[in-house]
Amino acid sequence: MDFLENVVTTFNDGVWSWVLPWLLIAAGLFFGIRTALVQVRMVPDMFRAVVERPKGEGRDEDEDYGGISAFKAFTISAASRVGTGNVAGVAVAISVGGPGAVFWMWLIAILGGATAFIESTLAQLWKVRDGDGYRGGPAYYMKRGLGWGPLGALFSIAIAFTFGLVYNAFQTNAIADAVSFSFDRDDTMFRSIIGVVIAVVAGLIIFGGVNRIANITQIIVPFMAVAYLLIGGFVVIANFDKVPGMIGDIVAHALGIKEIAGAGLGMAMMKGIQRGLFSNEAGEGSAPNAAATAAVSHPVKQGLVQTLGVYFDTLVVCTITAFIILLGPEIAYGAEAEGVSLTQAALSSEVGNWGIHFVSFILFFLAFSSILGNYYLAESNLEYLTQSKIALVVFRLVVLFFVWFGAVGSLPLVFALADTGAATMVILNIIAIVPLSGVAIKLLKNYNEQRSHGIDPVFHRDMMPELKGVECWDGSDPVTRRSEEDRRVLREKGHHDKY
Repeated sequence: MDFLENVVTTFNDGVWSWVLPWLLIAAGLFFGIRTALVQVRMVPDMFRAVVERPKGEGRDEDEDYGGISAFKAFTISAASRVGTGNVAGVAVAISVGGPGAVFWMWLIAILGGATAFIESTLAQLWKVRDGDGYRGGPAYYMKRGLGWGPLGALFSIAIAFTFGLVYNAFQTNAIADAVSFSFDRDDTMFRSIIGVVIAVVAGLIIFGGVNRIANITQIIVPFMAVAYLLIGGFVVIANFDKVPGMIGDIVAHALGIKEIAGAGLGMAMMKGIQRGLFSNEAGEGSAPNAAATAAVSHPVKQGLVQTLGVYFDTLVVCTITAFIILLGPEIAYGAEAEGVSLTQAALSSEVGNWGIHFVSFILFFLAFSSILGNYYLAESNLEYLTQSKIALVVFRLVVLFFVWFGAVGSLPLVFALADTGAATMVILNIIAIVPLSGVAIKLLKNYNEQRSHGIDPVFHRDMMPELKGVECWDGSDPVTRRSEEDRRVLREKGHHDKY
């Protein structure tokens, strides 16, 4: 067993240190060029898309419709993205890679935004009906868009294991660590109680289905974001005189103008890139599963929303953690550090001992929302593999066991296999979205043409009749029907369509 663990760990170190970072950077550059930097030039559309409730024929904004809103889909994906890595992972990246790691973290988020746009737009296009709502993701566009069903099945297995089981154990472990640190108690019984409480509360939500998960995450995600922004803003204001020097250090260390022993240019670049990729999940194929659940009038809208999700995760939440640490006491760079405790120590130096408990409080909500988001992504892919209700109940119980187990146990081989599973997801997803990217580009062109007429873009599959395997977008969903106001605008401009 130790031999197998060493083999898997060695493989993961090589793949995650050298292969995947450069693969995802290349993908981000490729998609950014093909979309003419959609992740930069269409930021206003991102904010518009995340809050809108589309008007359909015969409906108003307050009337209910199938699927979930764009904002709820955003919070589900944000719940999965924003977790313990935003607090602990950023701290470790800075302690090992120095201040320059932050610059590369920002850069990779901007590059990854283009990848997030492509994969989530494709997920919306090839989503399928699921009762009154929708589901979809990479497995679905692999099967329906490319005709590669077995590849989709392999992806579904990888994400169900990685996100549903092991990643959730990670989140509970981080909660138990932070709470134990706050209460200065780390015995097995105390950690087991923490695990039971989290598993019970998570179970009450998970067994309520996707709508209950969405309703909870749409409360937790904005709440934790505002709370973390407020405390981060306080730290920045209290140390405003240090901010120019901090920004200068970030840039200087990132470009190799300044170097710290053990944390030179190469280490800063690698740690920043890794943290950005691990945190925002662009290209991993996880967020598209949430994107597919939204009821929107055009697939591009969820591509834009999920690009905004990448920015929220890295440019907002990760940056707050970085600023708290860099404006705090001096730390020894170039050596591994305990991530959560480093952030807690930095904040407590500014606001007193209650800062330790505040980080634990924020970490709890970050991690708990991740458990819910991770579970949804896993369930969506389990449904790709089987429609058995018994299998779903058994899977939910296994997930809750891993939630509890994360607080008390240690399974290094399983954790190592999770890294392998995540690497598998990235590779399979990139293999799929590169050849399908042309479809996303055509959808973007269709969206922009409609926007140029001053109307709310809608999409119907007969606008691109060459597409195969598209189940939805047949005009039966009211949110995809042109409003009377937009029809009037088109008539005045001499344009007529049947949508």
